[in-house]
Amino acid sequence: MKKASIRITTFCCVVGMFGAFTGCNAETERIADSIASVNSVDSEIQAEPEMPDAETSKNFGDTITVTDHAGNVIEVPAEIDRIIVGDILPLASVLTVFFDNGDKIVGMAEGSMKAAENGLLGELYPEVLNAETDFIDGTSINIEEVVALEPDIFFYSANSPQIGEQLTQAGIPAIAISVNKWEYNTIETLNNWIDLLSQIFPENDKANTCREYSNEVYSMVQERVETIPEEEREQAFFLFQYSDSNITTSGKLFFGQFWADAMGAKNVGEELKTDNSIAVSMEQIYEWNPSLIFITNFTSAYPEDLYNNTIGEYDWSAIDAVTNQRVYKMPLGMYRSYTPGIDTPITLLWFAKTAYPDLFEDIDITQETKKYYQEIFDISLTDEQAESIFAPVSASSAY
Repeated sequence: MKKASIRITTFCCVVGMFGAFTGCNAETERIADSIASVNSVDSEIQAEPEMPDAETSKNFGDTITVTDHAGNVIEVPAEIDRIIVGDILPLASVLTVFFDNGDKIVGMAEGSMKAAENGLLGELYPEVLNAETDFIDGTSINIEEVVALEPDIFFYSANSPQIGEQLTQAGIPAIAISVNKWEYNTIETLNNWIDLLSQIFPENDKANTCREYSNEVYSMVQERVETIPEEEREQAFFLFQYSDSNITTSGKLFFGQFWADAMGAKNVGEELKTDNSIAVSMEQIYEWNPSLIFITNFTSAYPEDLYNNTIGEYDWSAIDAVTNQRVYKMPLGMYRSYTPGIDTPITLLWFAKTAYPDLFEDIDITQETKKYYQEIFDISLTDEQAESIFAPVSASSAY
């Protein structure tokens, strides 16, 4: 589909990481650094201080004053044409759809670019693929390269205050965006992202549209799953990162917990209390014995890698989810769906239908996706494009 042939007239989103998008724990310094950049959804692992929610913006002619997610009062230009998105990886896709245009994004992290190149974002908005990526490495920025891009505004993770300090010293308006202020609730996180963006760009205000659609989908799913007895709920394991030497998952304090609760399942890693992703052993997974396994797009692993034990020396054959062929790769539309993003409502429907196909047998995920994009974004997807969201390619992995 050519970008010129579509126009997005409204916007909605709900519920996500890390991207991820956002910070994660790992067994080695290399993994920790990688996941940290993802988590700046995708940032460093550290708890954010309690800060006031974003206040109503104030317009003073040529500037607008807002309070960001770290509690900083920031004055930004009223006219913004050049945007850099740093270590808050999902936000580049959110902004692109927010404006129905990728030209404003002049810089984004490599993890964001890989998702754009291998998902719908780059197909619908090829201009976003022209953004620079060399200015940032994980949570470290090259301030000279940033300045050379002449940004009007820079968005960064609230978990990386050092980036904000560097930008402020350079005279660049810097806005902190949080991924964990709302306890990894992807719906509320996205709603609050859009609230703040709507204050900075009032002519593109989409806050109400976003909340309405998000709440409608969430409520429908809850009505269907709330009567499932506790003992009959699916036991879900989120495979966040996977290599021949490392397995990480979601404990209680990461996006997997929200997804499990929202689909009416139990997160087997809920007992783990460390913030963000957590390294676990195969022995622990044997003990949990999940009935469902969801593989994120922050790893290149696929269900076949677990079915055939093709990575490392791990043996998954005794796990119920593997025995029953219930291992699934998570969707990737505008961005990796584990984190907050444009595709969150559809991702929730996909989770619910995947976990409980009988309860959601009336949901045709392909048609729902096409309907969602058409009614909310005025984008006409083909069946093939809609289906591609649920069959992401390996190259879309963040690492």
